[in-house]
Amino acid sequence: MKAMIFAAGLGTRLQQFTSHQPKALVPVDDRPLIDHILLKLKREGFTEVVVNVHHFADLLKAHLRQVEPTIGLRLIISDESEALLNTGGGLRKAMPLILSQDDSQPLLIHNVDILSNARLQPLCAACQGNADAVLLVSERQTSRYLLFSDQMELQGWTNVQTGEIRSPHPHLDPSPCHKYAFSGIHVVAPRLNALLQSWPERFSIMDFYISQCAQLKFRGIVQSDLQLLDVGKPDALQRAPLFLRQLSD
Repeated sequence: MKAMIFAAGLGTRLQQFTSHQPKALVPVDDRPLIDHILLKLKREGFTEVVVNVHHFADLLKAHLRQVEPTIGLRLIISDESEALLNTGGGLRKAMPLILSQDDSQPLLIHNVDILSNARLQPLCAACQGNADAVLLVSERQTSRYLLFSDQMELQGWTNVQTGEIRSPHPHLDPSPCHKYAFSGIHVVAPRLNALLQSWPERFSIMDFYISQCAQLKFRGIVQSDLQLLDVGKPDALQRAPLFLRQLSD
């Protein structure tokens, strides 16, 4: 199985830690954050991982070269040193580096700052049918939600604080839709590679999902016992070691 880690971001919410290193190398429980993601992928049976790099790219590339022999994964670099491509542009650039033309297996995508007990193999299996992408979602409280039909097919997005709605479906009423928060973990079918080529060099993958959900099938998956911590903020980073220990209990 193959995966991608989004690790190119500037880490502005963690500026006290990322002024001299990439967010992926911020230590959590005495290990760089990205190592926790790589080890989880290894445990779940993944064999190849592409990592996009931008902020202090040379430091992250050197670390990945160092850990590759010991971590037991083939690691591929998608270098965005010259320009940060956002999530959609980053995926567009990275997919050809890890997927061959005859690949039938989906590609799992994992944000570097998400720690969780998410079961990744079932997500990949769910994308092997007729789904173009599968998004792991949860019922956590936030202001921004993805909107799903009763069949858990993506319909759009809303900000419940401002009332903003984004959807290709005219006059979408969010009230009967199922509202879930995105986890930062998703799976895409290989055929998405060709569909992304017509998009700009830099764009958000969520913009792609929302704008194309009327033509393509993007499914949401809810893991009922999901425990997830977004360590992109300093207070969450402080809680991360205890969170990891609780996951391993």
